[in-house]
Amino acid sequence: MNKKLLFLFSAIFFCLHASSQNRYAVLLTDKNNSPFSISNPLAFLSQRAIDRRNTQGIAITSHDFPVNPSYVNQIAATGASVINTSRWLNAVTIETTSPAVLAAVNALPFVQQVYIVGRVSNPNRGKDKFAFETPYPMAVATKNSSPVLSFNYGPSQNQIAMLGGDVLHNQGKTGQGMMIAVIDAGFFNADNMIVFDSLRNDNRLLGTWDFVDNNPQVYDDHAHGTFVTSIMAGNWPGNIVGTAPHASYWLLRSEYAPTETLMEEFYWASAAEFADSVGADIINSSLGYYEFDDPVQNHTYSDMNGITTPVSRAAAAAAAKGIIVCNSAGNEGASNWNYIIAPADADSIISVGAVDDQMNYAWFSSNGPTSDGRVKPTVAAQGQGTFVADLSNNGVFAGNGTSFSSPVMAGMMACLWQCNPNATNLQVIEALKQSASQFSNPDTNLGYGIPNMPVACQILASLSIPENELKDRLLIGQNPFHSLLDFIFFPASSKSIQVLLTDISGKIVYSNNFQVIPQLSRNFSIQPDISSGIYLLSIVTENGAVNRKVVKL
Repeated sequence: MNKKLLFLFSAIFFCLHASSQNRYAVLLTDKNNSPFSISNPLAFLSQRAIDRRNTQGIAITSHDFPVNPSYVNQIAATGASVINTSRWLNAVTIETTSPAVLAAVNALPFVQQVYIVGRVSNPNRGKDKFAFETPYPMAVATKNSSPVLSFNYGPSQNQIAMLGGDVLHNQGKTGQGMMIAVIDAGFFNADNMIVFDSLRNDNRLLGTWDFVDNNPQVYDDHAHGTFVTSIMAGNWPGNIVGTAPHASYWLLRSEYAPTETLMEEFYWASAAEFADSVGADIINSSLGYYEFDDPVQNHTYSDMNGITTPVSRAAAAAAAKGIIVCNSAGNEGASNWNYIIAPADADSIISVGAVDDQMNYAWFSSNGPTSDGRVKPTVAAQGQGTFVADLSNNGVFAGNGTSFSSPVMAGMMACLWQCNPNATNLQVIEALKQSASQFSNPDTNLGYGIPNMPVACQILASLSIPENELKDRLLIGQNPFHSLLDFIFFPASSKSIQVLLTDISGKIVYSNNFQVIPQLSRNFSIQPDISSGIYLLSIVTENGAVNRKVVKL
């Protein structure tokens, strides 16, 4: 069973209209002669999106430009129906049943590649992937980290207190001023539920859009996004309080529930680009992809390298724009697949695994690493017995899945970022990892482990962004280190870097060259054969060198 909407279930819920077929992705060669310009970014980005880039030292480039409208018009002139566009993938998705039209599209001089993304050979696969597992009994809190609670969390206390989130809430860090975009399959009845009363009354529900049906109506589609959002935005005292109850939210639908096609990865990309353009700080995505109705479209484990699937490329691009992306790791831990699924493999995002209410690995949670050997999942939160709001306004139920551990983490990231609003998204993620229970010894089940938000807040509050690092950026993991030296490097423009370790006498004791992707951070874990002592870590790029003192224990 392909669990793209990442929670586990057993009862049928919705059946929607059939999906369109014969849809294609048209990848373009360039953005030449674009009517958009770097000098006028307000034509394609909000001021809030521009401010996010400026705060983090992220340049606006042609990568931010929408697809060239002239190219879109010429594609439409062939007779193809244009469905959507993706600025980051530089792609147009179309629908046609005509071989002649497809040939005409292929013949356009700016078209690089055309491939199928929407043919459905086995719709629904005989079962509904949106049914629920029988609700669990109410969980018992395992951690009460403060004597006085700012909120009456009810049964949702454990999933927050496990991370020390109640401490941040008591410090006034509840997500206010932060913008979270929820990308999901629909938000059925969310406009009428008690759990979202304060969200509506305070005008913090900023807007909605359905990228599948191309309209603002998201409340008549699937309920998965409703449950996910209640974990973050809910404020129903005694029943459920979300991890970011005072943040602002966009509700974006990218998922067509009854079928599984590659087209949905392009919907996701469009939704993430929209989230970027309106200035979102955080994206929560409880979605994932690897197996489709048409086996021709299937991904393989080797594709889980962060740069192959369209959705992972889009997630990495969002991270490169300064957004924190939280994505469910997947529910394939007990399946033949076993591993994380896209876009959880994307670099520089938070891929969230699941634990139970006693902080033990949840049996269904997808495992790492990525196919290129990076640590995944990044961290873990409660995803087994997680409390979410009931659609009937009668209370809450306990559900299972990394669909639910991801919003627990996403909401907490909004609160954590308040500890240092001028920090970069990468610095926030690094502080999160450094606070986690397994930071010095990450594994394939929980990654760096269960974060401690008050510790992460202290780490983050002490950071600033040195002026000379607004281009190439380097973040060190545990320092002093034992055998493994972990660090994250963000290359502004280089495609290759040299990593050097120099001892106090000036002798180079470690040297290696690595390939990197400009404007995408990469995690490194090296194991130099060196003695205990003080060393200089240098990352040499075309822009010069970034240096840090490190200590080997």
